[in-house]
Amino acid sequence: MASGIFSRRNINQLRALGGLSGVATPFVEYLVVAGGGGGGYADGGGGGGGGLLAGISPVTSGTSYTVTVGAGGTVTASYGAAGNNGINSVFGSISSTGGGGGAGYTNVSKSGGSGGGGSAPSGFTSGSNGTSGQGNFGGNGQQSPINACGGGGGAGTIGLNFVSGNIGGNGGAGIASAISGTVTVYAGGGAGSGAVAGGTGGVGGGGNGGFGGAGVPTAGSANTGGGGGGDWNVVSTAGSGGSGIVIIRYPNTFNDAISVSNGTKTTANSHTIYTFTTSGSITF
Repeated sequence: MASGIFSRRNINQLRALGGLSGVATPFVEYLVVAGGGGGGYADGGGGGGGGLLAGISPVTSGTSYTVTVGAGGTVTASYGAAGNNGINSVFGSISSTGGGGGAGYTNVSKSGGSGGGGSAPSGFTSGSNGTSGQGNFGGNGQQSPINACGGGGGAGTIGLNFVSGNIGGNGGAGIASAISGTVTVYAGGGAGSGAVAGGTGGVGGGGNGGFGGAGVPTAGSANTGGGGGGDWNVVSTAGSGGSGIVIIRYPNTFNDAISVSNGTKTTANSHTIYTFTTSGSITF
């Protein structure tokens, strides 16, 4: 998190002051969510949710801040391949880490913003770790006596382990934010696959896991940073990760941004809000 953070008390004091209209913006609140990880292919674990960072940061008038919205992790359609990690999202110097790819039958899961879920090769396979302050561990997979894989971690909770009855673990839950003016959950983990049933994707855009027969996994939701669901029987490709998002807001007593590229301006709850679903820039 950036240095020189304004406290909530500072913000309330600034909002209470008169005569602020027409002055440059001194600080912003931000939400930076990276792309979610892709699910594993064949006995696949769920992809981890994208790393999530939220806070308050000072900004400098006349300075252009780069905004990068990370893509979701892709899927490698090769037997036993792990999903690919999501891409980092960035606002200025603040960078969140792409979610980790879920394990495949012959490849372990990957670390990321949240970690990917473990597979079911032979014995017990653990999920991977998340990035401190951004996400959580993926769940574990196992083969014999239980044939199922772990869910990817979410920004709010860990991914769940395989479940008795050959059911994949659910994806970890994401984190809710009202920065956009509407309470929305971001960075849920993708679910693990299983021989009988796949797990359920974590709230916050996580994809569902595939299962034996014709059970098709689903992708993480776009602009949530949700992880993709793992594939079980190569009946289809695993679910890719959902793309990330960057949202910036500040009290509407401050000036509008001087220039914005690829950001959409809205207003809610006495705030000016800029939402980026693709990469761009902003100058305050």
